[in-house]
Amino acid sequence: MLKSICAALAMSVITLTAFGASSALAEPLKVVASFTIIADFAKNVGGDRINLTTIVGPDGDAHVYEPSPADAVAMASADVVLVNGLYFEGFLQRLVDASATKATIAVLTKGVTPINFKPEFAVADAAEGAHTDGETATDPHAFQSIANAKIYVKNIADAAGCDSYNANAAAYTAKLDAVEGQVKAAIQSIPEEKRVVITSHDAFGYFEKAYGLTFLAPEGVSTESEPSAADVAKLVSQVKQDKAAAVFIENITNARLIEQIASETGIKVGGTLYSDALSQPDGPASTYVDLMHNNIAQIKGAILGS
Repeated sequence: MLKSICAALAMSVITLTAFGASSALAEPLKVVASFTIIADFAKNVGGDRINLTTIVGPDGDAHVYEPSPADAVAMASADVVLVNGLYFEGFLQRLVDASATKATIAVLTKGVTPINFKPEFAVADAAEGAHTDGETATDPHAFQSIANAKIYVKNIADAAGCDSYNANAAAYTAKLDAVEGQVKAAIQSIPEEKRVVITSHDAFGYFEKAYGLTFLAPEGVSTESEPSAADVAKLVSQVKQDKAAAVFIENITNARLIEQIASETGIKVGGTLYSDALSQPDGPASTYVDLMHNNIAQIKGAILGS
């Protein structure tokens, strides 16, 4: 049983209350993050008070990830496990069962307003466990909205209940506020008729809703099922009709499909966007802040030629 020493916080797998348990302990709290973006949030809030392990590493695809024995060991010894929720981590329940972990499973999308994914992909996405009623599916990529990222951070800080965590979260939230202002300004500088781009899979629905850029993709919310030739042909036709301004590769997906679409539409590949994972430490998106900076710079540069 975890010992809470920061405050008398009620134990709950949803409210993350175990996270503050180690604040006054010499030994850091053992934290497992399901993938790199959540790990970065945890670093910014927990600092050196946590011992952090990340399951799905840089450039990794959580939709198709297969857990290793080492992942089960990390889960088994964890005090708290930070996850996205909304069925993003298709492997999660299998790993929890295999590890027999007693850790608090903290769902960081608590308080996020989910959006639905495009209906035509709902059935395909159900194969990986996404919430679906057969007509719509929940989009799990909530972190692509910076406003939602701040909810993730607040959930972690609220659970800690200690001044140091709250101070770290406040400082990091101020950085996110600044980045969000830059993203909004960049989108506003792009003419409305050019705010249409193509990516590999629909990871940017929350970004689209928040900032007014339209994303088209041949794959659904998950990368697990490949699009059919008819799906690709339909997208090519739609691209020509909607006059998409740029085509982008994602760091977690094979570039072949995007290169095919670029060839058939005559639209040049504009670069790489980081969707479900951060880059390697020496890459252009090794933190969430850098991910947002990279993505908006790539989009604006490809569309405006600057």
